[in-house]
Amino acid sequence: MDVGSIIAPVFLTLIVIPLLALSVYITVLIIRVLRKYLKGAPAREEARAVRGTLGERLKEHRTRCKMTQEFVAEALGVSRQAVSKWENGAADPSTANLIALARLYGVPPEELLREL
Repeated sequence: MDVGSIIAPVFLTLIVIPLLALSVYITVLIIRVLRKYLKGAPAREEARAVRGTLGERLKEHRTRCKMTQEFVAEALGVSRQAVSKWENGAADPSTANLIALARLYGVPPEELLREL
């Protein structure tokens, strides 16, 4: 028996087979991640729509109460730009700010969060 006939099966067993198994495992993981991402598209669209409608409701209540963005910002202790971002859907107010907005506008917090 020569050394080459012993090294080839050992090399195959210790190097090539684990590398093939690892590449199959990584491929399966990538496929799972892609499937999950593709299935999440409707949820992302819904979240985007809800953010837009929240901003629209915030603006409607502010204009109904005849308040400016600057007045709302001073009342809540935030910047006018933050109020603008909430109304444009670029950002969402924190829970504490949402409750403060509801009090300021004289509506329950659920009113701001309900779907149209």
